[in-house]
Amino acid sequence: MTEEKLAAKSRELGDEKIPRLLWKYFLPAFVGVIMNATYNIVDRIFIGQGVGSMALSGLSVVFPIMLIVMAFGMLIGMGAGVQVSINMGRKDFSRAEKVLGNGVFLMVVVGLLVTFLGFMIKGPMLRAFGATDETIRYAQDYLNIILIGVVFQMIGFGLNNIIRAEGNARIAMLSMLLSGGINLVLDPVFIFVFDLGVKGAAYATVIAMIALDVWVLLHFTSRRAVIRLRMPNIRPNWKIIGLIISIGMAPFFMQLGSSAVNALFMSQLIKHGGDLAVGAMGIIASVSQLLIMSMVAINMASQPIIGFNFGARNYSRVKETVKTGIIAATGIGLFGWLIVQLFPHFIVRLFNSDDPVLFDIADKGLRIFLLTLPLIGFQVIAANFFQSIGKAKMATFLSLLRQLIILVPALLILPDIFGLKGVWLCSPVADVTSAIITGSFLLWQVRKLGTEDPDKIAGGKPHPGPDDEATTRAVETFQIVTPE
Repeated sequence: MTEEKLAAKSRELGDEKIPRLLWKYFLPAFVGVIMNATYNIVDRIFIGQGVGSMALSGLSVVFPIMLIVMAFGMLIGMGAGVQVSINMGRKDFSRAEKVLGNGVFLMVVVGLLVTFLGFMIKGPMLRAFGATDETIRYAQDYLNIILIGVVFQMIGFGLNNIIRAEGNARIAMLSMLLSGGINLVLDPVFIFVFDLGVKGAAYATVIAMIALDVWVLLHFTSRRAVIRLRMPNIRPNWKIIGLIISIGMAPFFMQLGSSAVNALFMSQLIKHGGDLAVGAMGIIASVSQLLIMSMVAINMASQPIIGFNFGARNYSRVKETVKTGIIAATGIGLFGWLIVQLFPHFIVRLFNSDDPVLFDIADKGLRIFLLTLPLIGFQVIAANFFQSIGKAKMATFLSLLRQLIILVPALLILPDIFGLKGVWLCSPVADVTSAIITGSFLLWQVRKLGTEDPDKIAGGKPHPGPDDEATTRAVETFQIVTPE
């Protein structure tokens, strides 16, 4: 890409009005995450309608394992994406390209390791996540194929996150439309036409991932890319790899925490509700994922803006982006809450309309589980804010706060008191408690914004400094806190 195009991208991230810029980045991010969410949701809809409730329960057992795979992908993709944004803000595009190359190296190596370990321990993992004699064959049929596609998933999703981080939100959206669309078309063909059952859903997912890989790799070797994938940069630089991993730890532990909590959820559901309660959790998790991923789209839109302007020391734009993101994410949460509370019957029927017991369990569980959905939005934005400015430890703590630190004790206590209803109540209890703590930390960090050195966080050469016009505008709008 020419210097003029690099300058144009820098001006967009550094100068355009925040609400307009956030909306511009949100729309493609939203379309992208919705298509991403269809991988699991569409599989569950077709399996639930075409194979049966036990197959749906078997697929639900695999979901925590897929969260583990996603955790490794987010470790690299999000960590590299933040580093790319910060280095672009510092105008160090050469180092941003080195981050991209090292990210690809990590995606391939970690993907192969996860595949190998997955096949080694898949049996005990499935049992730990709630597979029973009635559901384990469905779970194994699906997982055996999905594990083959782990490397493709890591490369596709990881590089697509970096596409978004470099400011190419529209291309990132097209990536997910391509892969999600292929999965949507192939699912019914493989499941119903070829009568492959859960194996068909897995084949469709892997083929879609391969198509995504081809697309993102073509992007980073084309003139459309802001930063290019160059072979010399794939050679490992351990300092850059360390920075990628340290920043990516927050979403990594969040996903691992989700997987561990899902294992505990499945155990409590089997104990208090049986296999059909596990199937109901699959439906609830799909709806929850769809709504929360919509909030994550705000994250994806705000991350390059926050990272770039933090790297450029334009702290007023960082604050404005966080504020606007919180308002938007809370609005999404409120809208989703209204839909869930008013139309739970319609939502559950999308997944299974034949089993009245499954329908009743899922209908009641959905309303309780997502009772405090509007509180989740600002927590998602807050954790992303800490991650985007390189505060990996705080981002990790806040990510684990709801998912692990609060939710695990709740799952160990409430079900024994309230039975199956207690399992569903754990989520609202964790939401309220973590929201109070997260809000306190967010206010504290925003007030001290500007006392950290972006050069130290990003590594590499010192930052050349923001232009005079940007500095003047920032000072006129907000009081920038300077290092003592």
